[in-house]
Amino acid sequence: MILSQLVPSKNAHRKFLCLLLATLCVAVSNAQNSEAGSPSTQKQNGNNRTWTADNGNGSFTNPLFYDEFSDPDLIRVGDDYYLTGTTMHTMPGMPVLHSRDLVNWEFLSYAVDKLDFGPAYHLQDGKDIYGQGIWAPSFRYHKGTFYIFTNVNGQTAQLFTATNPKGPWKQSRMKKSFHDLSVLFDDDGKVYVVWGYDELKMAELTPDLLDAKEGTERIIVPKGKGAGEGCHFYKINGKYYITNTNYDPLCYQVCLRADKPGGPYEINVMSAEESLGVGTGWRLGDTRNGPPFKLSPPVDNYVGCVPMHQGGIVQTQSGEWWGWSMMDYNSVGRLTALSPVTWKDGWPYFGLAGNLTRSPRTWIKPNTGFTTQPRAPYERSDDFYANKLKPIWQWNHVPNDAKWSLAERKGYLRLRSLPATNFWTAQNSLTQRAIGPESFATTEIETAGMKQGDLAGLALLNLPYASIGVARTSKGTVIKIFNQQTGEQDSIEVTAKRLWLRTHGNFDTDKALFSYSVDGEKFQVLGDTVIMPFQLRTFQGVRYALFHFNNSGATGGYADFNNFIVSEPRASGLTKPIPYDQYITLTSLADGTVLANWKDFVRPLPANDPLVKTNMAYFKVLDRGNGRIALQSAKDSGYVTIVGAGGMAQVRIEKNDPGEAATFQWQDMLQGDLMLMSLSTHRYLFADPHAKSLASADAPGTRPDRKDGACFAWELVRK
Repeated sequence: MILSQLVPSKNAHRKFLCLLLATLCVAVSNAQNSEAGSPSTQKQNGNNRTWTADNGNGSFTNPLFYDEFSDPDLIRVGDDYYLTGTTMHTMPGMPVLHSRDLVNWEFLSYAVDKLDFGPAYHLQDGKDIYGQGIWAPSFRYHKGTFYIFTNVNGQTAQLFTATNPKGPWKQSRMKKSFHDLSVLFDDDGKVYVVWGYDELKMAELTPDLLDAKEGTERIIVPKGKGAGEGCHFYKINGKYYITNTNYDPLCYQVCLRADKPGGPYEINVMSAEESLGVGTGWRLGDTRNGPPFKLSPPVDNYVGCVPMHQGGIVQTQSGEWWGWSMMDYNSVGRLTALSPVTWKDGWPYFGLAGNLTRSPRTWIKPNTGFTTQPRAPYERSDDFYANKLKPIWQWNHVPNDAKWSLAERKGYLRLRSLPATNFWTAQNSLTQRAIGPESFATTEIETAGMKQGDLAGLALLNLPYASIGVARTSKGTVIKIFNQQTGEQDSIEVTAKRLWLRTHGNFDTDKALFSYSVDGEKFQVLGDTVIMPFQLRTFQGVRYALFHFNNSGATGGYADFNNFIVSEPRASGLTKPIPYDQYITLTSLADGTVLANWKDFVRPLPANDPLVKTNMAYFKVLDRGNGRIALQSAKDSGYVTIVGAGGMAQVRIEKNDPGEAATFQWQDMLQGDLMLMSLSTHRYLFADPHAKSLASADAPGTRPDRKDGACFAWELVRK
């Protein structure tokens, strides 16, 4: 459904108050219309939260950020953790984040303000660097200096250094390229670099770290032996470990281990199949022919490169090990997830002892010795009153700084138009990563300064792209939508010089919708549903973009953006509070059966069975701390308990509370469903679909359709 919005006053003070009120609101999504929102207007209610992984109860929910943070690399320096990742063609690039608990992160700096290697970096001379630029950084710290080694397309690798992670960062060119490199400062003073895909190579770096020492380059893993790309290189307890990822035919993460840096290396799978119940969405294949482009629809239960892959490991001050990795999470982009790490036989595995290679969506926060209040690294909404843009903003390519301003009109972003044939080629488009699992982005725009041929507005930067904008024509002003995939163009004439433009993105379905308002309160949908595919042309997820260009080949006027507001209906790993001290029913998404206390077993019964209308199917939710619960039967006050290995008939109702055997990690799956992880088995409560069997607690996870028997809908019992 569509948000309503308050109308900001022309008075600056009232504008601020209105924006504050607006950003304290989020959309209430309509569960019956989950594809892209409906044309009707709905009231705001709520709070100002953006996606926050910390649930505020001792647990966290993956992903760490529900917006793109790809190719992550993370280091610990004393009590502090630092994180950076790929930013491709957007500027500034390579954000540096800081945390004390691995869950809550704050923005510190960008390592590079502008990366400038010619006209393509400026969208000039018909050239661009979409899907190029900065990628696969290696973050390291050694003897008081922070290092970020990174790849740049068409250039040699680049090295950024700083003595303070807040900057300033110094940029140096290396002498050669290293695909998906990782660097290790060994304790004997040597510095190694590993790189490659399938065939992994190693070399020793020169003292200035800008070149490989002559004669040291060697192949450490030949082709076809199981290695991938995206290396992370470590020395742990005297052994050498390299984590990297394979993507064919599916994404999974492996670990290489050797006694010497040059090998020989053994290879072991450390993370596989964990997609957190999400499958591949819409995909864009060949980008050379189109538009229209060939789009592939979602395939039932196909995970592709959604599962956790390409990441590394880190040890906390308390001795715990944790891993991080990215997930190709469809149109919202590549997300970063956090996983507990279990060591077995000298190998690190993502996941817990009873469920190796599979990671929980929700788990207890790392023990770092520090407690941090839930927070996100960025503020997404902006009233443009500050003297500089908030860190969330990045330009599409290098901007022309003479053609935009926050100072010419206080409280407004002024974008002056430059000639362009379309949005894809327009300079000075200001972007921020779209945020999932669902979000609304709204901007207020004043058009008095626009000239004929100007088009300014709000776009979904993707391939194919789509936009809603205000066009100045020879006949007046029109609101216009454009969908590159379908060629759809719809417009409506307006006389107002102040307009509101909005897009609603549902990143569960990869679909979006545009709407507009002339009063800031009533919004009208314009155009059809937009499909947002995951694609590798920009090598990024969908971005919200503010743009202004002139399509008549001339330099035009200016457009003033009064604010930008992002609202999120599901901004937390708990879409609904855990119903402590209340009775609930649990219904399998697979076959509609309801869990019940049957002869002191937990048994799924058909929904029309008379017993499910009695207290045999009612369970009281008890608080066990850290987002964990116990289930107490309303029939006899017994506890749902896992015995043995948690196989069939080993989910029992016990009279006395056995503690851990009756404790489950509550995992909200963010789409109205639930998984319950047994602390005894590290696996999930399971009701075999259509089997007329007894419940177990041995499911390793769930598949994308959530209909395998491990996911349940829960409802409060109305007595």
